[in-house]
Amino acid sequence: MSNETLVTEFILQGFSEHPEYHVLLFSCFLSLYSVALTGNILIILAITFNPGLHTPMYFFLFNLATMDIICTSSIMPKALEGLISEESSISYGACMAQLYFLTWAASSELLLLTVMAYDRYAAICHPLHYSTTMSMAFCSKLATGVWVLCAFNTAIHTGLMLRLNFCGPNIITHFFCEVPPLLLLSCSSTYVNSIMIVLADAFYGILNFLMTIVSYGFIISSILKMRTAEGKKKAFSTCSSHLIVVCMYYTAVFYAYISPVSSYSPGKSKVAGVLYTILSPTLNPLIYTLRNKEVKAALRKLFSFSGN
Repeated sequence: MSNETLVTEFILQGFSEHPEYHVLLFSCFLSLYSVALTGNILIILAITFNPGLHTPMYFFLFNLATMDIICTSSIMPKALEGLISEESSISYGACMAQLYFLTWAASSELLLLTVMAYDRYAAICHPLHYSTTMSMAFCSKLATGVWVLCAFNTAIHTGLMLRLNFCGPNIITHFFCEVPPLLLLSCSSTYVNSIMIVLADAFYGILNFLMTIVSYGFIISSILKMRTAEGKKKAFSTCSSHLIVVCMYYTAVFYAYISPVSSYSPGKSKVAGVLYTILSPTLNPLIYTLRNKEVKAALRKLFSFSGN
């Protein structure tokens, strides 16, 4: 190690292999980022200032919007900078910080989607006991548990990354700092990191997904047993938005990450990165707003209040 120079900064490859698309990508990403921030902030404000939305479902939606803001804001400013500069460099410390906040927000979102599925299960399958089962105290504990557990898990992964040495190539084949391409650059043993990634994939990707599927299995079964078409329509409308978001988010996760680090594909990972760090935070507010009369009414009330 005495003849090796430790890396102090990384170069984010971004989309440098397609310079002809930089202006188009910059315009698209800036537009999506603006919509994501605006949409999620409006949802947070609508839920905060409307007492009628102080229910478990909207409490979790408030947390989801917060996670979306952290997720997209941890990478988009640097990604946009990389599209307008010839070379996008990021210091070692900034890279580790970006890795932490992105992983924290993304893993929290996966876990929260499972909690939200359980909330819909309790509301549709056990409506008479819903108010006692999903009390605000219990919901607060669930949300706090999601944030704390994922913060602890992310701290472990980031800590394991900090113990590695980077002494050779410093070009990250992505538009943000991510675990797989960083492991490929390390000149230290990454065995422990790889084991922890497999465990994280099993918990966040597979176990959470199975719990969500089981919850929706019970939900669909309960809906089909309802006698009136109106009851079925109303029950399905309360969980359809969440089901769309779950399908969209897990598609990106399974597409990119449920695979060994050794089979990492930069192109595939960049596509998945765009899906869950840019597109998902942009579409989530639109999906929940366009399909929800209560949120629409709260937003109209918010705008009329600000207009006065």
